[in-house]
Amino acid sequence: MAKRDFYEVLGVNRGASEQELKSAFRTLAKKYHPDANPGDMDAEKHFKEVNEAYDTLKDPQKRAAYDQFGHAAFEGGFGPGGPGFGPDFASSMSDIFDDLFGEFMGGRQRGGARRGSSERGSDLRYNMEITLEEAFKGKTAQIKVPTSVTCETCSGSGAKPGTAPKTCTMCGGLGKVRATQGFFTIERTCPTCQGRGSVIDDPCVVCAGSGRVTKERTLSVNIPSGVEDGTRIRLAGEGEAGVRGGPAGDLYIFLSIKPHEVFQRDGADIFCRVPISMTTAALGGSIEVPTIDGGRTRVKIPEGTQTGKQFRLRGKGMPVLRSNQQGDMYIQATVETPRALTRKQRELLKEFEDLSEDHNSPDSHGFFAKVKAFWDELGE
Repeated sequence: MAKRDFYEVLGVNRGASEQELKSAFRTLAKKYHPDANPGDMDAEKHFKEVNEAYDTLKDPQKRAAYDQFGHAAFEGGFGPGGPGFGPDFASSMSDIFDDLFGEFMGGRQRGGARRGSSERGSDLRYNMEITLEEAFKGKTAQIKVPTSVTCETCSGSGAKPGTAPKTCTMCGGLGKVRATQGFFTIERTCPTCQGRGSVIDDPCVVCAGSGRVTKERTLSVNIPSGVEDGTRIRLAGEGEAGVRGGPAGDLYIFLSIKPHEVFQRDGADIFCRVPISMTTAALGGSIEVPTIDGGRTRVKIPEGTQTGKQFRLRGKGMPVLRSNQQGDMYIQATVETPRALTRKQRELLKEFEDLSEDHNSPDSHGFFAKVKAFWDELGE
């Protein structure tokens, strides 16, 4: 029985683009796929026919030959074996699954690209706690990190000195092997070399063939001024050494800042809650407060200061990371009520209360005036 024209099989014209060919193939391959039509021999026949047509037309050289000579281009003296279901069928089926499912499965490397005999080392995390003063000034810290480093005996190759890894004979250095089951080709990691593409017959006695050993390293970490809680510092190449000479991973320093006894931080601003005596708040005066840089400054307290009043000190806050800017410092006043009064103090306060007028405590007077009006309305 004569073969149908490949363009007719795919339902496209002869000038169809590569994308049009691929789209037509995907539609028909899904329609006639054996999994979607179990036991349907006619669907299986169409599936093979569609595969053969697309396998020919997707290749520019095969398509040019087919356009000129038709099916005869792949028969007789025109070339070895056609694109049908001979020894190369497994390879063409692998291409089918690349075309059908590559987009959904993240794609895969054609030609069994090897992973290589070396692998990148893992990234490491180190948690460091610093003080607020250290975050203000910045510092250089020394840390000790237990990690995997390159084996000096074998220079990271994993092989005994004087020997070298050999190409895996199972996969030919590809790191993957294929097995054909019916119409399907299954590709998996080579069990002999574990996907590395090479094997070590005589491993290094120090690192047992891994190319790395565990060791505690001392590293210097530069912490810039202005860092905040949760800041991450990356030390490139200071992570775990790679397997068999592979590149090292990175080390990430995660910073946390200890709570401070005097200051609270909000971004680049510093807050300091300062208790003020009742007399200072009433009469006015000045207080001396500390600053985050280790200095001190005087703050003028105006007469009649209430709890919650804030005094702003410009430029006395935290530096902004990687800039010349600096935040502010805020003094938050808290008026303290005297306790454990002496008899004389009580008498004086009582006298003060008797002499007080409404304008001395406008907030409390106004509040209770509103309360009295509220009760009066309820009684009407």
